[in-house]
Amino acid sequence: MTLLDRRPRTARAVGAEPPAGRGRARRWRRAVTPVLLAAAWEGGARIGLLDTDKLPAPSTVLATGWRLAADGTLGGYLLDSLQRAALGLLIGGLLGLALGAVAGLLRLGDDLVDPTVQMARMLPHLGLVPLLIIWVGIGESLKVTLVGLGAFFPVYLNTYAGIRGIDERLVEAARACGLTPLERVRHVVVPGALPSLFLGLRFAFAACWLSLVVGEQVNGQGGLGFMMMEAREFSQTDVVVLGLLVYATLGLLSDLALRYGERRLLAWHRGLRAT
Repeated sequence: MTLLDRRPRTARAVGAEPPAGRGRARRWRRAVTPVLLAAAWEGGARIGLLDTDKLPAPSTVLATGWRLAADGTLGGYLLDSLQRAALGLLIGGLLGLALGAVAGLLRLGDDLVDPTVQMARMLPHLGLVPLLIIWVGIGESLKVTLVGLGAFFPVYLNTYAGIRGIDERLVEAARACGLTPLERVRHVVVPGALPSLFLGLRFAFAACWLSLVVGEQVNGQGGLGFMMMEAREFSQTDVVVLGLLVYATLGLLSDLALRYGERRLLAWHRGLRAT
C-alpha cells in the first residue's frame, strides 16, 4: 500500500459513476455545438451566404476526403504526418520528462537546468524556423525538431511543477516510515506528479500538431501540410479545409486518448466536477 491513502469509497467521496443512460445523454450533449456549427456552415454555403470558392460546404469537403481516401492519397499523407508526430513527441517528451525530473528532484539539477529552460521557453519555437533551417536543413530533421521542441516545454514545465507541488509532509512521512529514496519516488513522487504530467502531455500534443502544420509546409515532401500547400497552388480550397479538419480530428482523438488514460491511471484522484 502506498503512503497516499485512498479516500473513503463513498459516492460523495469518489464521485459515483453516472448511470449508462445519463452518460450517453451527456456524450450526445457534447456533440450538439459541433453539429449545429456544421449545419450552419452547410446551410450558409448552400444559400449563398458563404463564398464556396473560399469556404466550400462540409459536404463538399467530405466528398473530397472520401475520394482521396479511396485512391490512397490521404492515407499516405496521414501516415507520413503520424510518423513525424510520433518521433518528435517521443524525443521531446522523454527529454522534457527526464530534465523535469532532474530539476524537480535534485537541487543541483534545479540550479543547472531550470534557469536555462526557463529562458529558452520564452522564445517562440516556431519563430526559430529560419535558424533551424540553417542548423538542420529543410528535410525531415526540421519537422521532427519542431515537433520535439513543441512537446518538450509543456512536459518539462508540468513535470517540474508536479514534483515541486507535492506536499513535503508526505515525503517526510515516507522517510519516517523507512522508505528508501527510490521507494519514496515510486510511492509518493510519481503518484503526486502524475496529474500535472497528464496536463503537460495534453498541452504537448496540442503543440505537436501545431508544430507539424508549420514544419510540413516548409519544403514538404509528403504529409498533410504538404498536401495543403500543394492544394493551395491549384486553388483547391476543399483539400486545404480537409487537411485542417484532419489535423483537428487528430488533435481531438489524441486528447480523448489521454483523458481515457488519465481516468484509468488516476482513478484515485478526484477533482471538482461540474454540476
